[in-house]
Amino acid sequence: MTRMRKPPSSSANLKPTLCDIFGDSVSKHRSCWLHIVGNHYRSKKNITWEEVEEIKKQYRHTAPCFSRNLPHRVRLSHKRSTNKVSNGMNNNVVTTRSEGDKLDTDQFECYMESLWKNVSEDKRMSFAYLDSLWFSLYREPSTKPKVLTWIKQKHIFSKKYVFVPIVCWDHWSLVVLVHLGESPYSETRTPCILLLDSLQNAEPKRLEPEIRKFVADIYKSEGRIENKKEIAQIPLLVPKVPQQRDNEKCGSYVLYFIKLFMENAPENFSITNGYPYFMKADWFEPEDLESFRKKLEKELPRKKSDIKYTRSSRHKLRQKGRFAESEED
Repeated sequence: MTRMRKPPSSSANLKPTLCDIFGDSVSKHRSCWLHIVGNHYRSKKNITWEEVEEIKKQYRHTAPCFSRNLPHRVRLSHKRSTNKVSNGMNNNVVTTRSEGDKLDTDQFECYMESLWKNVSEDKRMSFAYLDSLWFSLYREPSTKPKVLTWIKQKHIFSKKYVFVPIVCWDHWSLVVLVHLGESPYSETRTPCILLLDSLQNAEPKRLEPEIRKFVADIYKSEGRIENKKEIAQIPLLVPKVPQQRDNEKCGSYVLYFIKLFMENAPENFSITNGYPYFMKADWFEPEDLESFRKKLEKELPRKKSDIKYTRSSRHKLRQKGRFAESEED
């Protein structure tokens, strides 16, 4: 996260630029609490340190900062050199900036689109997936109505399974909405919410209140007949899925969860007799995930143009949601 430079205490009505406070890397911030500071600054044209601290306190958990995982241009030395850049790229190439094996949202979406295209059209009829930014945008009051409108266009109540990738507190997890269009009293097609987390020590259920509110708002925006009590009683379950051994591969786990779930999901999902056979701690071996990750890594160099396009389209998505961004490109 960008280190904040506290202004002099005597500046009660300070009118700094964002760069004065946060440094010249502020333009890398996207849809986080620092982005909210930027919007605040642009609308009021002044901002005090106390206001910055208040915004940080209010949004640092619901809109955390992921600037270290966001795209940036390769910076080269001002000195001329005839040697090739060590990574084989020049300063006109947009690359991705991820910490270790962590995926940023643009990489994730690129891989997700690839997974989706490899699923047969008949099988896809049972599934839908939401953009990995939508849950974060939903949590911001100014963009919540837009997100609910976008979700309505997905017709998720006609789908058996809906994938909702979530990135919170610098960690990826996966929500699967199951049989939302079915009766809450069905025994063969049980409406439920699955929360798949490869780091259960991080207490994934702390997201439950926000997930339940998200689901309730989807029902309301669609004009469904289910009442609040019925919606509140939809089970939220946390299966004991395979766990990561480090703090970097959570995004890859979520992608692999989605891939295997689409391959193995039953025609009718019911929790009356426990989870279907594949929802277990030994669902797959670490070696299987590594093989999957290597395939993803091989695809990334071939998809740089796709990632650049994805960033451009997702920038437009944020703007549609009234998230004005500062682009470096």
